[in-house]
Amino acid sequence: LFRSGVNPLDTKIRAGAAAHARHPFPAILGIDLAGTVEAVGPGVTTFRAGDEVYGMTGGVGGVQGSLAEYAAVDATLLARKPDNLGMREAAALPLVFITAWEGLVDRAHVQAGHNVLIHGGAGGVGHVAVQLALAKGANVFATGSAGSLDYIKQLGATPIDYGKASVEQYVAEHTGGNGFDIVYDNVGGATLDASFNAIKRFGHVVSALGWGTHALRSEERRV
Repeated sequence: LFRSGVNPLDTKIRAGAAAHARHPFPAILGIDLAGTVEAVGPGVTTFRAGDEVYGMTGGVGGVQGSLAEYAAVDATLLARKPDNLGMREAAALPLVFITAWEGLVDRAHVQAGHNVLIHGGAGGVGHVAVQLALAKGANVFATGSAGSLDYIKQLGATPIDYGKASVEQYVAEHTGGNGFDIVYDNVGGATLDASFNAIKRFGHVVSALGWGTHALRSEERRV
C-alpha cells in the first residue's frame, strides 16, 4: 500500500508561488507519504520489508516527492505508522503535525495552563495545533469562520468567530484583557499583525505564514 498526501504548499509549489520551497525540474511533487516498505538499502537497520511507515520525505529542493507509484526516500525521514491510523490518515499528517509541533513545542514551549490562541483552528495545521495544545494541557481558543465553529468546538477548543468579535473583544472576554500566552497564526498578513495585539506581555507569537511584509508597530507597544 502507498498513499501520498497533498498540502496547500504542494499546490503553491506547482504554481510557482512558494519562493521558499522551490522544486527544480524535472520534479515529482508531493511532500507527505505513507506506505509499506518494499526494500531497504545498505546499512538501513531501522526498517525492513513489510513495515508500515509514514513521513515528510521530499517534494521540495530537488528531492523527488511522493506523487508516484514508488518512492526512494531517506530512512531517517520515516517513522513507523501507528496501528490506529489508516494509510490515508497517516499520509495527511506529517507536514501539518511537524509545523504545529515546531511552533508550539520547539519555539513557544507550550505548557499546561497556558492560554493559547490558534488562528485558523479548523485548517490543516490549525486543527492539529489545537489538539496538540490540548494534549499539553493548555486552555485552547481558536478563531474561524462561522461555518467552522462547530468543528473547532468538537476538537475541544473554545471557538471564536473572527467575523463578529474584534481582537480587543475576545482578548477581554477570554483573558480578562491580559492577552494570550501563545498565539499561533496560520493565516498571515493582517492576522499576523493582529496577533501582536492579542498576546500578553512577554508572550510568544508564532506564525506558519510569517514571511512577507507586515508592520510590527503593535508589537513595540508591548516590549
